[in-house]
Amino acid sequence: MGYKRFSLLLTFRLTLALASLMALTYLLAKPGYYAGTLLMLLILPFQCWEISQFVARTNQELSRFLDAVRYADFNQKFDLAPMGAKFPALGDTLNGIMARYRDDRRQQEAELNHLRALIEQVPIPLVSLYHDEQITLWNNAARRLFGQADLAQTDHLQQFGERFYHAVIDIRVGERRLAKFISDDQELTLAIAASEMTIAGRSEKILSLQNIQQELDDSQLDAWQELVRVLTHEILNSITPVASLSRTSLQLLEDLTDRLSSELELSDELGDELGDIKEAVETVARRSDGLMNFVASYRKLTRLPSPQREALPIKDLFDGVGRIMTAHDDASNIALTTHILPETLTLEADRAMIEQVLINLLQNAAQANTGRGTVDVSLSARLNRRGQITIEVQDNGPGIPAELLKQVFVPFFTTRRDGSGVGLALSRQIMIAHGGSISANRAPTGGALISLNF
Repeated sequence: MGYKRFSLLLTFRLTLALASLMALTYLLAKPGYYAGTLLMLLILPFQCWEISQFVARTNQELSRFLDAVRYADFNQKFDLAPMGAKFPALGDTLNGIMARYRDDRRQQEAELNHLRALIEQVPIPLVSLYHDEQITLWNNAARRLFGQADLAQTDHLQQFGERFYHAVIDIRVGERRLAKFISDDQELTLAIAASEMTIAGRSEKILSLQNIQQELDDSQLDAWQELVRVLTHEILNSITPVASLSRTSLQLLEDLTDRLSSELELSDELGDELGDIKEAVETVARRSDGLMNFVASYRKLTRLPSPQREALPIKDLFDGVGRIMTAHDDASNIALTTHILPETLTLEADRAMIEQVLINLLQNAAQANTGRGTVDVSLSARLNRRGQITIEVQDNGPGIPAELLKQVFVPFFTTRRDGSGVGLALSRQIMIAHGGSISANRAPTGGALISLNF
């Protein structure tokens, strides 16, 4: 028989129990054997209990197996060897099923961890919105985008701009939208795409929020560079002969005036006319040279080298800029203060380029406040809530009119009569080359606030 040992053991136990029952019956029929009767009364219930435990052992193991499956406890082991020669096969089967479940769970966990790692490494922020207005940020890119903001509910997205909030809420599945995202006074353009899925009966809208600001800046910069390249080429082609001829004419006119003065006695009227002609030619020559210098300054925008990045302690950067500005006569009206938090903040950047940007901004602050006495300028650096380095230049001057905030970084634009419109345009180009951005705002206390975001 398949489970012969089990049957023999069970038969042996039943035989002992039957013998105990017969002995008890015999002792009850014979008075005087009280001790034997009491002993049989104790032994017989124990034998019955032991038989029930012996028979129930298999059921207990099966019940334990089913409970293990029910509660996903696949570390259980089953040993049925004491129950007979064939029972170990049942134990091996149960243990094999447990091992299969363990392997399947291990494989599922490995695949899940792999998918989670892939999602975490995706450079595009991924966010889920649910019908109960809850939000889930799926990867590091999303957490970096929103920083330390509290995002328990969809209403909390309004802190990043109304246009962004409505774009996220109103976007339909399969649609793609562009929206402005505002954080730490920095404005980014996000490309938003939506899809939908249902898991365990719960529907969610999955959004990808791709930051395309760098691509837009690069495209705009390329367009400006091409425009400047064409304009400077055409202007130089036209103005170079004018400048050359005007200088030649001025030299010829001076020679002619000297000859006439030495050979003839010039009348006052003729002398005045020659003087007027000379002045006119000088004006043409001077304006031609000025225009050529203007064009030459703009050619810098088309010849910016790639940044040579290095680990740059911001304290050293600020100290160097402070020493340079001390030697500038144009910045004599500046009272410069610096703030760095933390003081060990270090930037990966081209030192010469970033110094040039800061010097341009400080000179602009000094020039914008000419005649107003000493101007207080604060140069500060910190980590914004997205963990990015932000350098801010703030003054207490009149500030930038709101309608001009978007124009100050456009090439050729200037608010000064003798300005070239190169400084801020060049600063923006340097920041784009570093993968960052520059923005202008009005400071809370008045004055201008220029932010460099790396």
